[in-house]
Amino acid sequence: MKQDIHPQYNTDTKVTCACGNVFTTGSTMKEIRVELCSQCHPFYTGKQKFVDTARRVEKFQEKMGKVSAVAAIRKGKKVKKAAAAKKKAVKTAVKKSKKEEPAKTEK
Repeated sequence: MKQDIHPQYNTDTKVTCACGNVFTTGSTMKEIRVELCSQCHPFYTGKQKFVDTARRVEKFQEKMGKVSAVAAIRKGKKVKKAAAAKKKAVKTAVKKSKKEEPAKTEK
């Protein structure tokens, strides 16, 4: 290896997680701060937890709410069109049946 080009390796680096867990490891940094560790990460704990960095989860949920609202509106329009077509068909059927009935004569 070349001399004086590699960073200093520390065997007692202190890693601090946002959940409060502290452990030591080896690294070129003296101290490391992390948001997730094996004590709080959903993969290791088996518990679902939304890790929201810069409101990304909330933004996604808002976007999905808007998309489902738009889909409901579109679906509502289709339902309204179908109901209007059915209503129109009933009206035309009634008109045809009135034309086919013999005219009532009064005595």
